[in-house]
Amino acid sequence: MPYETVKPNQLKPMLDFLKENIYRPIAELKVTAWVTPEPVPYAERMSGRKVELKSGERWGELWDCAWFHFQGTVPDEAAGSKTVLLIDVNGELCLVDDEGSPVQGLTNVNSEFDLSLGLPGKRVVHISDAASGGETIDLWGDAGCNDLFGRYRSGTLKEACVAICREDVRRLYYDAEVLLETAEWLPERSARRERILRALYDVSLLLTPDLPEEAVGRALALLGEQLAKRGGDPVLTISAIGHAHIDLAWLWPIRETIRKGARTFATALRMMERYPDYVFGASQPQLYDWIKQRYPKLYEQIRERIKEGRWEPQGAMWVESDTNVPGGESLVRQILYGKRFFMKEFGQEMKSLWMPDVFGYTASLPQILKKSNVDYMMTQKLSWSIYNRHPHHTFMWEGIDGSRVLTHMPPEDTYNSPAAPRSIAKAEAQYLDKGVSEHCLMLFGIGDGGGGPGEEHLERLAREKNLLGLSPVMQETSAAFFEKLKAGQDRYQVWRGELYLERHQGTLTTQARNKWYNRRLEKALRELEFAAVLAQAVSGMPYPAAELEEIWKEVLLYQFHDILPGSSIKRVYDESLARYALLAERVESLIAERYGELAKRAAGGDRTIVFNSLPWERDEWLNIDGRWTKVRVPSMGYAGADGLLGGDGQPEAIGSLRASAEERRIENELLAVVFDADGSIVSIFDKENGREVVSAGERANALRIYNDNGDAWDFRQDYRQQGSAAPELAETEAFADGPSAGLIHRYRFGQSAITQKVVLTAGSRRIDFVTNVDWKESGKMLRTSFPVDVRSDSVACEIQFGHLKRQTHRNTSWDYARDEICAHHWIDLSAPDYGVALLNDSKYGHRAEGNTLDLNLLRSPSYPDPEADRVEHTFTYSLYPHKGDYVQAEVYKRGYELNVPLRAISAGPADGVVGEAVLPSRSFLRIDHPHIMIEAVKKPRMTTIGSFVCMKRPARGPKPSFGRTLRSNRHGLPT
Repeated sequence: MPYETVKPNQLKPMLDFLKENIYRPIAELKVTAWVTPEPVPYAERMSGRKVELKSGERWGELWDCAWFHFQGTVPDEAAGSKTVLLIDVNGELCLVDDEGSPVQGLTNVNSEFDLSLGLPGKRVVHISDAASGGETIDLWGDAGCNDLFGRYRSGTLKEACVAICREDVRRLYYDAEVLLETAEWLPERSARRERILRALYDVSLLLTPDLPEEAVGRALALLGEQLAKRGGDPVLTISAIGHAHIDLAWLWPIRETIRKGARTFATALRMMERYPDYVFGASQPQLYDWIKQRYPKLYEQIRERIKEGRWEPQGAMWVESDTNVPGGESLVRQILYGKRFFMKEFGQEMKSLWMPDVFGYTASLPQILKKSNVDYMMTQKLSWSIYNRHPHHTFMWEGIDGSRVLTHMPPEDTYNSPAAPRSIAKAEAQYLDKGVSEHCLMLFGIGDGGGGPGEEHLERLAREKNLLGLSPVMQETSAAFFEKLKAGQDRYQVWRGELYLERHQGTLTTQARNKWYNRRLEKALRELEFAAVLAQAVSGMPYPAAELEEIWKEVLLYQFHDILPGSSIKRVYDESLARYALLAERVESLIAERYGELAKRAAGGDRTIVFNSLPWERDEWLNIDGRWTKVRVPSMGYAGADGLLGGDGQPEAIGSLRASAEERRIENELLAVVFDADGSIVSIFDKENGREVVSAGERANALRIYNDNGDAWDFRQDYRQQGSAAPELAETEAFADGPSAGLIHRYRFGQSAITQKVVLTAGSRRIDFVTNVDWKESGKMLRTSFPVDVRSDSVACEIQFGHLKRQTHRNTSWDYARDEICAHHWIDLSAPDYGVALLNDSKYGHRAEGNTLDLNLLRSPSYPDPEADRVEHTFTYSLYPHKGDYVQAEVYKRGYELNVPLRAISAGPADGVVGEAVLPSRSFLRIDHPHIMIEAVKKPRMTTIGSFVCMKRPARGPKPSFGRTLRSNRHGLPT
């Protein structure tokens, strides 16, 4: 008779049956918990509310913490058997030793997770391979009442018991699981598939409900024949490394991340004891530093595994930072502190950027990486794009200056691989560059909320090293993988420009206050370093190196890719905003101290000194103690402030500056601006160039509110097609203040109020929109737009250390997908003879289509923070019409001037300090090319006074140089 046809689905109940029979509970543990609202140290573990617990009883609410005490005795019936504990507190738990140091992490089985990748729970604690019976169980564990993703899972004890592990059944389960899944991915008529399914079917006939040892042994032998079959010469080899991508904050607060790290790292160490082939990797020096400070004993164990080569420190950055919003100096600091930490702690230089989950990658990164001796990058996030598939998994990524880094995206498109046969089959099937590369990477384990690989991952890999029907898999470090990949780099294709993620554009705008503080602190820290270098050189004032590093590291922490982008829970922002305010206050205090000392020496008496940290001369108006003053301050230097216009001066005294609410008009000698009745602008006439700026029949700065029912990450691509609403203009008044004049518009929308000062200053081509928004709306987005009379197929967008051009048309799906784009200080639409720039002091989400420049001002999603941005905001954006293109007009300078104001410092009484000379002005550094920007001034480690990081702006001039060290002149100052 014909053979029985075996289908894979027939065999899956057998797997379920085996899994259910691996563990047999034999005794309950006594469980006591001491509950607190926040974590407490081991020494205070019994300071909370005491609760005696049995299975099913509640112990906490979301974010509660507790120290659990598990007590019991191994029953005599376990003698000779492998014995374990099964513990699930419906939260995250870390067992500790008698000193309170982490030993093993456990996770509730019903944690939220993509179940197609497997189950995330960890509940098994090994006691003995062969118990004697009568062993005492006395364990402490530190728990959080949340699952891996910050969800509340009833807060009840699920199980805590002693169980016997049927090791033979456990082995049989993994043998059968790996073989069944391998068969599912093999061709339907292949002999290999048929032989595996027949063997599994034969095994199923042996398994009776009581699972006698003899039958299980025969089953293991049957499957062992199939597991022993090896593949031939491989065409693709998969390098696998255990991983636990840990978000430093997201759906949980930062304090919980520290404990997640301890649980995850402790689990990895225990798994290494059981599986000698296991290689684990973890990124983010910030996380290691927390472990070092909080759990020194655990840290030393990690250090030993790193020396052994089985634990790999990964990634060159301090944290896995967002790369769209942080400034260039921030990205450099991320790498500086990240590489320095791993070198100092472990003697290892990081050669790769490890960024599995970041929301797109700036085109500046390749240059920064190459100059930092980082040759490789790993990510997988581009697989999340909606409209277009990135054409490569292995490629050379070229940045704006031509620098290239070898980049790899694991073809499984996840950093949570189950390391199952389906993972291997998917990697081979989907690897877009398998025609030129024999190697790809697999990251296996449970990530995001941490946890890392479990027993199931490592059991599968032990069977998949060289299994007929699958590409071979070897566990090794990512560094070893990249060295292999590098051998073929001449054959890989080049991708030039940004790596744009076609999702998560909302993160360019969400949580605007954090973005405002980030920009402010980036600029203030730059100012502080400049002031500190000069103050040390002039007066010997101590350079605050340690404090600078401490502040910078905290700023870098908040640039993590779920904090600065705005995609974390409310508590994360409550805490980070409070810290931002304190950091900003401290930095400003340090700046004031140093400029104050410099001002005394420069003035030689009671006088106001104005400092300019930008590398070009600035000719600007300042209001100093109520008196308007026109100052001319040289490049990276100072000037005394001599009043040219008193505080009672009238605008008529400043050229043709005037403002009229009745005429709806403001005007200076360069521009005339006319408003419509709704507050929008109907005309901007460039008097100097005889040209209308606003496109005919259009309205500029037309504030619009759109429906936005997205979350923190995303809003609908077609939001404009749903229409928009305009805020109602309630009142307009004119104002004049010395050299500035304009109109104040007061708008209402729903429960929200918008106050906007539209300002023109004498002698300036910049129209400032100084905006205050008391935002109360939910599910709305506030935007402004400027349709201008300029035609160009591309818009120039400032990014870190340069600019990027993006298309203004939507000819292709790639253009359509880039509807919302990131820029820093400015975007500019220019023809060869004329252009218009849109500047800002804290915004990043832009849009440029046709002749319209658009800026995303605010959005208020309700998830994961239900109160996101429903507060008061203050920000400024500016329109800058100019002759020539953005290079000729030096638009980048206008962007810096908006973001880096001149600083007026009162010298005060001389107090016996006499300057070398009472000079009207002084420049400490001048550059000989208009397109060079000095991004940073630093104290060097050796004998020189200042180290200046220079980057080319924007497309002309000499080649940029990093880390140019300037030696001192006879005054002890940089030349």
